[in-house]
Amino acid sequence: MASVVQYGRRRGSSKRVSSVEEASRMIQPPDLRQVTVLTKAEWLRIQDEINQVNKDKERMREGAKQRETLHLQSKEVVKLWSNTIAGQRQKQLEAKKLREEIEEEKRKLTDKEEAKYQEQQRREAIEKAKTQLYYQTDRVKGLHRALLLTEVLKEREAQIELRQRIKSASKDVDKEFLNMVESREDEALRQEQEKALQKKLERQAVAEQLKKQVKENELLREREKIENKKDGEETQRLQELYQWEQRMEEEREAKLKRDLMHAHLEHITNRDLIRAADTQKQNAEEEQRKLFLSAKQKMMKLRKDKEKELFREAQMRRERIMDKLTVTQQEQTDSEEQRIAKAVAERDTKQAQQQREEEEKKAAMLESIAAHREFLRLEKEQRDKTDKQNTRDRLQAKKQADRIFSEKQQLKNQRIKEDEKKLQEFHAAQMAQKSARHQQLRREEHEFEVKTTELIAEEENLFQQYSQHIISAAAEAQRNVFPLCKAAGEGVGGGLGPISNGVKPRYLVQDRTGAQMPKYVSGATQNIKKLNEAVDIQDTKRRLGFTWS
Repeated sequence: MASVVQYGRRRGSSKRVSSVEEASRMIQPPDLRQVTVLTKAEWLRIQDEINQVNKDKERMREGAKQRETLHLQSKEVVKLWSNTIAGQRQKQLEAKKLREEIEEEKRKLTDKEEAKYQEQQRREAIEKAKTQLYYQTDRVKGLHRALLLTEVLKEREAQIELRQRIKSASKDVDKEFLNMVESREDEALRQEQEKALQKKLERQAVAEQLKKQVKENELLREREKIENKKDGEETQRLQELYQWEQRMEEEREAKLKRDLMHAHLEHITNRDLIRAADTQKQNAEEEQRKLFLSAKQKMMKLRKDKEKELFREAQMRRERIMDKLTVTQQEQTDSEEQRIAKAVAERDTKQAQQQREEEEKKAAMLESIAAHREFLRLEKEQRDKTDKQNTRDRLQAKKQADRIFSEKQQLKNQRIKEDEKKLQEFHAAQMAQKSARHQQLRREEHEFEVKTTELIAEEENLFQQYSQHIISAAAEAQRNVFPLCKAAGEGVGGGLGPISNGVKPRYLVQDRTGAQMPKYVSGATQNIKKLNEAVDIQDTKRRLGFTWS
């Protein structure tokens, strides 16, 4: 069934007719009864619906924006009013903040005054502690002992003078004077007891202070032990790290040696394998040569055996022929010549046939021998070519292996040189660090010695000022200042050695006791010195008994 539409129009219609109809439709006016007329508001509403515009939401949004703007304006206007609740609250907050700032300033001033007072208290406590510690030093305590000795000497002089007065007084002295003396003695005894009690209390206080100092010193020693332990642990850790690095270096060197040994053993094994292959090849050639010789000998032996067999058969035939001839001669004497000729002819024919067969066999044998020789020659040439190729391949592989081994050795040597260079740089850095630490320690020791010398000089100056003040006070009080001068002249250190630069050193014996050596020189020491120091060798020989006449 054919289609009824062709080229956009019905069958049988023409393009011209369709174009005329379309033109007539376009010219015809619209039907007013079918036209709808809209108002402008309706048209705008339809356009809004088409464009999805919601006028109510827009009006609500605009109203909210206007209200928000009015609210912000009212807040800005009300913010500056003072008779509102928010204004009163703001004033109260500002007044509270001002009061807090004033109170904070007062507290800061109070804190500053308190800090100054605390600083003054700490300074006074430190000065008091320094004074007490200074009074507890050996030299100051020695000076105080000397001062006490001067007081004791003065008191003893007074007692001696009193006793002399009592002795010089007459026996008829009034009893009231004696009572007065006794009362003075009682008073003096009471004062002495009070002084002793006060000194005992002072000693107790000093003992308590010393106990506190001992505890503090023990705590300091404990802290120093802990710090020393930490330093020791750090040193041990560094030592273990150094040992670990040494072990790693040794393991690396051992591994390098093992690698070299394995490479050497592998080279020796390859060389042995090549030698074994060459030996096996020579043995195979020797076996082939022996097989060829044995085959040749067997062929020669077979040929000789064949010749012997043929000769024996010919001899047997001759003997049979001779026997037959003899019998024939005996039987037929008449036809002897004919039979002999016939027998000779037959014999010659048979010999010729046998000789031809032998020659054919010999020629076949020679051809087989030549073919076998040619086969062996070709096989040997092929084997020689194969061996030469294998030899060239092995030589090439050996050269390649030697080249790879030399490259590995060069890389190993280069790596070893780099490791040695790094190790040298590390050692140089360590030596530089060690030298720097040594120089730093020397500088610190020098600074410590300088500070110690300055401190000793300062302490000596303070002590001399304090001792001169005490000596002048004792001289004004008419005391014996000789013990004070002697105590003021002693050096720092508390040793028994001679004073040098205000320091009195301490000399200890060289054994585990660590006792201090005495300052006196006795006859025993001189005798020991005389025994240990050989002044006269002849005297020493005589003393030991080495005498010759």
